[in-house]
Amino acid sequence: MKRTLIQNAIIVNEGRSTRGSVVIEGEKIAEILEKGQKPATPCEETIHANGCYLLPGVIDDHVHFRDPGLTHKADISTESRAAAAGGVTSIMDMPNTNPQTITLDALNAKFDLLAEKCSVNYSCYFGATNNNYTEFDKLDKSRVCGIKLFMGSSTGNMLVDKMNSLLNIFNGTDLLIAAHCENHETIKKNTEKYVREYIEKYPYQYYHVHHETLPMGYHAKIRSIAACYESSELAVRLARIADARLHILHISTAKELSLFDNDIPLEEKRITAEACVSHLLFDSSDYAELGTRIKCNPSIKAKTNRDALRQAVNSNLIDVIATDHAPHLLSEKEGGPLKAMSGMPMIQFSLISMLELVNEGIFTIEKVVEKMCHAPAQIYNIHNRGFIRPGYQADLVLVRPDALWTVSAEQILSKCGWSPLEGRTFDWKVEKTFANGHLLYTDGQVDEAYRGQEIYFKR
Repeated sequence: MKRTLIQNAIIVNEGRSTRGSVVIEGEKIAEILEKGQKPATPCEETIHANGCYLLPGVIDDHVHFRDPGLTHKADISTESRAAAAGGVTSIMDMPNTNPQTITLDALNAKFDLLAEKCSVNYSCYFGATNNNYTEFDKLDKSRVCGIKLFMGSSTGNMLVDKMNSLLNIFNGTDLLIAAHCENHETIKKNTEKYVREYIEKYPYQYYHVHHETLPMGYHAKIRSIAACYESSELAVRLARIADARLHILHISTAKELSLFDNDIPLEEKRITAEACVSHLLFDSSDYAELGTRIKCNPSIKAKTNRDALRQAVNSNLIDVIATDHAPHLLSEKEGGPLKAMSGMPMIQFSLISMLELVNEGIFTIEKVVEKMCHAPAQIYNIHNRGFIRPGYQADLVLVRPDALWTVSAEQILSKCGWSPLEGRTFDWKVEKTFANGHLLYTDGQVDEAYRGQEIYFKR
């Protein structure tokens, strides 16, 4: 079995940064060497990592790879290669595809697609509807990462807006429930209010209101703080009544943070929270430059919310940093808040974006690793991933600081071909990504022949 020595890196793992080396044997981490220790037996290959940091591979618990059915904008092959180039070694794919992953047949078909096409390790969610909770007991809990619950607008019939259905869902499974929380009625009322306000202000543009005219700043007003808080508060209340395992996705407001607890260890939490890279990077002032490129649901909001989210990462009110990677063609991003599709491709640049915040003194590198690698593994009870430990799968990423480069369209691997980060200069660079001991990404190239492994969960 081949042994590879990653030599003389700064290993960031479990709250420590220590100079050392790691030995990969086959698919697994065999040894972690510190203080000049030598490998127990010779290694066939040595990778000199002087000046680099060695991290566990990122686990992104929130991606939309658009496969099946929406592959004109993205597919599993293209997006998983973008993930590999960004140091992401494991993903969990969302169910709002075509067909939606809301039946056992669709779920099995999704797993087959992922096995056939995914360059990184994978799992996927089973989508909740108003009436499919009776299927939950039939799910293989060692394979399915969780139940995805849309408590806000969604495609097709995946908006769960009936109280009886919500009660059945929260009482109907011990799987993790990953919830998108926005109050649909509040959004509807806000839309009517701000369209009317805009018409009164600019009556000569009435005909165009539902197209380009309404400025992007209205998106944060329509998908408001109240819309998020009302829905998140309800989800937390229902989860506490049912003692359900709840993970609220893409928290975007300071007000929602009051719903969460940082006084107990992560492994004891029944209710956890995720922040997305986009909400940690951008605020509503960025609409002036980036417009609909940063339109997402829930919306990018005022700087006070962004700053509160950053503080919540450090205080452990926020447990996970993910991407909500959601590609659309640029032609689908045209128009204003009422027309342009919501979502952006972020996975290729998620890790380095958070490392840039390390440079700014906002996070420590240990905190970034905790939230992007360790915490997803703990929250989802992932088997043998998310840490640099002997016997764990060798999912690893080498990143180099002080390696200035600028994002250009030619470097973007997502099928949609654009990023809101185009033109941004980064100090950090992903040099190599290993998945299950295999060198998946190096020298700017992804090994397109390699296929990742299915993630399994300890239940």
